[in-house]
Amino acid sequence: MVPNNQQPHVSIVICTYNRADLLRVTLDSLQRLSSIDRVEVIIVDNNSTDHTRSVTEAYMKRNKGQVDAGYYFERSQGLSAARNKGIQVATGTIIAFLDDDAIPCSEWISTIIATFDSRQDLYAMGGMIRPNFESSRPDWLVKSLERPYTIVDMGSTVKEYPSKLHPYGANMAIRRSFFDNHAFPTELGRKGNLLLSGEESWLFAKMRKAGKTILYHPGMAVDHFIPSSRLTREWIQQRYYYQGISNACMRNGIGGKLSLVGTLAGKMLYISVAFLFARSEGSRLLVKCRLLSIRGTLDMLRRRENMPLTR
Repeated sequence: MVPNNQQPHVSIVICTYNRADLLRVTLDSLQRLSSIDRVEVIIVDNNSTDHTRSVTEAYMKRNKGQVDAGYYFERSQGLSAARNKGIQVATGTIIAFLDDDAIPCSEWISTIIATFDSRQDLYAMGGMIRPNFESSRPDWLVKSLERPYTIVDMGSTVKEYPSKLHPYGANMAIRRSFFDNHAFPTELGRKGNLLLSGEESWLFAKMRKAGKTILYHPGMAVDHFIPSSRLTREWIQQRYYYQGISNACMRNGIGGKLSLVGTLAGKMLYISVAFLFARSEGSRLLVKCRLLSIRGTLDMLRRRENMPLTR
């Protein structure tokens, strides 16, 4: 609970769309955090049509006087728009993003606060994201297919993210000051049931270009729900196709498009070699998914004239 005379140190932003029952579990899990001093909880309802509002209001009533929580409605459809709304209303010096189907470990907030307080060069951090499968894990879900499911385990030591990796929105914290000049691009990210993505990659690319430190911390861990509806070959293939569309949306101008085409050519060569050695069901599916990603990029390039990203 935040005392009336103190600014929150951390704003927990939870964006949600038509997943009221999952949201209820996530909100209730916040009570198990080891510390909620100077913490506010911001729930952004992204145009839900289910009972999201009633679930949120019940949580707020149940925890009145114990948790500083607020409900905000964002009519513009899209995860990026919802996150930007959360950033706009947040008052904490650190913004911790948590998915509406993620359960943080008890030390989640204390790890975030302690790490940011000890590293003034640190601008963002993420951590372990453990899968909570609704049904059994498919045999074809090999290690290389884990990232689209937001499964993250980079080991048990604190380290900087390598250049091609970054925190995921299910479990990430960013200094509020970075958003003084940046925001999530609304052309990217989930919109309703569309599997667009890339908004986090775009933002962290900006952060890296500015020379900011991005840290992985295993103590910042969450359990992330993966529904049975996503544990199908059809879903993962569609996810890769839309990843390809997202990749095209992140490139602007002739130079960006030419660079992307060159990257695709290199990917085709790599995939061709991988196909020759694909023996298991998972490795063959991975090849197909990567081809669909390339197809998504090419489809988008063909029909996209000029779609600059907005700040």
